[in-house]
Amino acid sequence: QVHLVESGGGLAQAGGSLRLSCAASGRTFSNYVMGWFRQAPGKEREFVAAVSWNDGSTKYADSVKGRFTISRDNAKNTVYLQMNSLTPEDTAVFYCAARRGLIYYGSTYYANWGQGTQVTVSS
Repeated sequence: QVHLVESGGGLAQAGGSLRLSCAASGRTFSNYVMGWFRQAPGKEREFVAAVSWNDGSTKYADSVKGRFTISRDNAKNTVYLQMNSLTPEDTAVFYCAARRGLIYYGSTYYANWGQGTQVTVSS
């Protein structure tokens, strides 16, 4: 059973940075995609970024391109989301998710989810 645990959320000022981590366990993750999603109050959960565990290929939402970087550490079974140039619009609960196969943007394609970590950006 896949188990995902996020960490690294917190409070940042606009223009600041945070790094989120997602520790994955429960199986080997070859052929898996690891994604980050976020959900702001009153809004739907939205795709942020994803990385293929096999070849490291990545996808980003347009709203975070050039500011966020997703990466993985195979030895630690951990995925990271480096977030720079944060704005108040980035305030949300950030979730780590996993699926087998290709990178998809829709949250319904991801079978495994972490509990989420709050990111709050003040102006």
